[in-house]
Amino acid sequence: MEYRGSSVRAHGCGEPPRYGLSCLIEKLRGELARLKRAGFGTASERLGGRVEQLELAIETLEVDEAERLAAMPAVAGAVEAARIRPARRPLPGHLRRESIVHPGPCACPACGGALRRIGEDVTESLDYVPGRFKVVRHVREAFACRACEQVVQTPAPHHAIARGRAGPGLLAHIAVAKFDDHLPLYRQAEIYARDGVDLATSTLSGWLGATAAAVMPLVDLPRREVIAGSDVLHGDDTPVPVLAPGTGKTRTGRLWTYVRDERPHGGARPPAAVIFASPDRRGERPLAHLARFSGVLVADGYAGFNGLYAGTRPGGALTEAACWAHVRRKIFDVHAATGSALAAEALARIGALYGIERELHGKPPDARTRERQARAKPLAAALKVWAQLCLTQLPGRSELAKALRYMLARWPALARAFDDGRIALDNNAAERALRGVAVGRKNYLFAGSDLGAERAAAFYSLIETAKLNRLDPEAYLRDVLTCIADHPVKRLTDLLPWNWTQAQPAAHAA
Repeated sequence: MEYRGSSVRAHGCGEPPRYGLSCLIEKLRGELARLKRAGFGTASERLGGRVEQLELAIETLEVDEAERLAAMPAVAGAVEAARIRPARRPLPGHLRRESIVHPGPCACPACGGALRRIGEDVTESLDYVPGRFKVVRHVREAFACRACEQVVQTPAPHHAIARGRAGPGLLAHIAVAKFDDHLPLYRQAEIYARDGVDLATSTLSGWLGATAAAVMPLVDLPRREVIAGSDVLHGDDTPVPVLAPGTGKTRTGRLWTYVRDERPHGGARPPAAVIFASPDRRGERPLAHLARFSGVLVADGYAGFNGLYAGTRPGGALTEAACWAHVRRKIFDVHAATGSALAAEALARIGALYGIERELHGKPPDARTRERQARAKPLAAALKVWAQLCLTQLPGRSELAKALRYMLARWPALARAFDDGRIALDNNAAERALRGVAVGRKNYLFAGSDLGAERAAAFYSLIETAKLNRLDPEAYLRDVLTCIADHPVKRLTDLLPWNWTQAQPAAHAA
C-alpha cells in the first residue's frame, strides 16, 4: 500500500518533522481537502483510496500528539494544548442535560462560621450512554463564610482525561468502536454528526490519545501477572501494516498475543489475553515477551519460537505443545480441493480426538490426563502409524503428503497434550484473541506509526481480556475511566477485569 501525496512522501507520517507535528497535520489536512475536491472529477475512484489513507494517517498523528501531551506534566501540557488547539465551542444545546450537584460544606472549614450561598460554577462534559448522547452538568455550589469571608467550594470532580470535556462513557465508546467494532475515528465522526453532535476527527484523536495514556498503567499489570504467573500459555502473532517513515509506503509490523485460559480444565486463574506490538517478526521478540515465563507454550510451528525451546534460553527452555487445529486445517484444505478419501479418513481420525476432548471440558487436569491416556492416546498412536503407511503410497510432492509430513514432524509436541491435562489440543484461544485484529486490518488499512501499533495492542489487551471474563468491554472501560484518575496506585489491581467482575455487585448495591 502506498500513498503518493507529496507531504507524506517527503516527511513520513510515522516520524514528526523538525518544524512540529501540528504543522505536518495542518499540511496534510490541506492536502486532504484538495484531494476531496478532486474526488468529484473523473478520477474519483482512484482518489478514494488515497483519501482514506490520508484520513487514517492524520488520525494517527493526532492521536500520537494527544498521547504525548497527556503524558506531560499538567501545567506544561495545558500550556502547549492551549497553544495548538482551537477555542472550544459550546456543547450542542439540543442535548438533554443531566445535573450532578456537588454540595458544599455546612460550616466554614477555617473558623466554623455559618456560610451563605454566593453562587455556583458549572462545568459541562459531553458523555455517551448506549444509543444516545447527553450533557452532564457538574454544579459546584459556592459559599462564603459570614465570619471570615472565606469562599468555600467542593473541589472539581476528577475527569478521566485532564482538561477534557468528554465523559468516561463517551471515551469508552470511542475506544471500543475503534478497536472492537473496527470503526476509524473519521467514520465515527460521521456517525455522531447524524445525531447532531459535530465532533472533529482531531477532537476524537485527542481524546483517544489521552485515554490511552490514562489506561496504560492498567495494561502493564496483566502483562506482568499473566506472563510470570501462568503454567500454560497460548502464543500467536499476526501481521499489521505500519507506515514506514519517509517512504509513503507500509512495512509489516506484528502484534503478538499470549493467552491464559484455564477454563477447559477448571483452573482457578482468570482468563486473560496480553498483546504486544513489534516492528518485525524476529525471534528475539517472543524471547523478550516471555523472559519471565516458565512452563508450556501452545503455539504453531513458527521457527521464531524455536529459541524458546532451546536449552540456552535464560531461565531454561519452555515446553513446546503443538496445535492439532493447524494439522487439521492443512488436511481439510486438501480434502476441500480434491475430495481425497485419504484426507477424509485423516479428518475423521482427528475428529475422534476432538470428540473425546468435548466430553472432558471442565474436568480437572488429573481426570483429563487419565481419560486422554486411556481413550485418546491409543487413537493418536494409530493415526501416526496410518499416516506413516500413507506416505509410502502417496507422491512425495502431493499436498496431502506435505500435510502428513507436517503432522509427523511435530508429533512429540502434538502428543504432549495426552500426558498433561492442562494442555489444550489446539491454539484456538490465541487465534480468537487476534480475530479482531484481522477484521480491523480491513478497515484501518494500516497503523500510522509504531506508537499507533503499541496503542492498539494496549486497547486490544484490555478489550479481549474483558471479553474472556464475559464482560461488556464498553461498560468495563466506562467504569474504569470513571474512577482511574483518583484511584490509589497501590490498589490498581482492583480495576483488572477479573477483579472488576467481583466488585460490581457490591458497587451497584451501594
